[in-house]
Amino acid sequence: MALFPVTDYDKFIWDTELKDWLPDNIIDVHTHVWLKELKDGYNKEKAGGHFTVSWPSLVAADNSIEDLEETYELMFPGKKVKALMFTSGGASVANNHYVSESSVKSGYPALYYSHPTESAADIRRKVIAGGFLGLKCYLSFSPKYIPDDEIRILDFFPPHQLDVMNEMGGIVMCHIPRSTRLKDPMNYEQIAYIKENWPNIRFIVAHIGRAYTKGDIGDAFTRLDQCPDLMYDFCANCCEYAITELLKHAGPKHSMFGTDMPILRMRTRRIEENGTYINLVEKGLYGDVSKDSHMREVSREEAEKITFFAYEELLALKRSFQTLGLTKEDLEDVMFNNAFNLIDGASKDIYGKPFVF
Repeated sequence: MALFPVTDYDKFIWDTELKDWLPDNIIDVHTHVWLKELKDGYNKEKAGGHFTVSWPSLVAADNSIEDLEETYELMFPGKKVKALMFTSGGASVANNHYVSESSVKSGYPALYYSHPTESAADIRRKVIAGGFLGLKCYLSFSPKYIPDDEIRILDFFPPHQLDVMNEMGGIVMCHIPRSTRLKDPMNYEQIAYIKENWPNIRFIVAHIGRAYTKGDIGDAFTRLDQCPDLMYDFCANCCEYAITELLKHAGPKHSMFGTDMPILRMRTRRIEENGTYINLVEKGLYGDVSKDSHMREVSREEAEKITFFAYEELLALKRSFQTLGLTKEDLEDVMFNNAFNLIDGASKDIYGKPFVF
């Protein structure tokens, strides 16, 4: 039995919109892999307790490496897909180890899910021991005493850890904090500060800086034009305006595809309303969503024309490409080459060996 159903409408979208448009080789630069039984209390003891949205947890309880591989087979038939992966926001020692083992097994490169209290020596040792190419962390690990809207990137990626990544030439995957997202001056100023002081870090601004609506951008891209080597992923982002602005400012050489799997297995159509995003889902498909402002149920009849979140993201990308008149070569950069070069460069700098796709 398949991990999840693929409907006739999904097949229609794939066959008519995506199959021939997408390149044969794809790298998903932002994916979570973990097992629910390996959450060992590390997160409860060490997390700062800051608020995070709850709806992603409704999609899947965990995401094994086997589930991830099957997901790609079901959703991207005929394509060769690999992921840059890391464990989830409930990171544990055991799940970091599981990701390391899964990387060896699958050939998918991986990042270490760090905690800001870990010393420079610990970070260096754990990255090397696990064969990781860098770090992922989450704003919820910031100290409890910091109000949610005052969290800075350096509160969960402290300078001593960035020193290690800079020396190694490692990747840092950053999910920025604060309710005003990419347009918050503290966010784009800290990103510029990090690139100025730790220039060898391969820094990725995840989710286009969480700019999920048109109002989340402000003048951030103009400010970040001073950082020409920044990389961005548009993971879990269906905002055509944000993707278009990213491609206009950073360019297709600095934009990368990501899925946030297993979240983008979700069946949803995302809309913008009153300055926020809302995920439209079939009634009853994800349990009781009445208390989540980012979720809204629709009838079964309307849901028949709702496909995978991943497909919606790619359709938004396709529209942006058409608007800007970008080329097949640009698409190969966004879907494969940029991520390959980033991963290959980190692998060579840290371990002296190339990445084999």
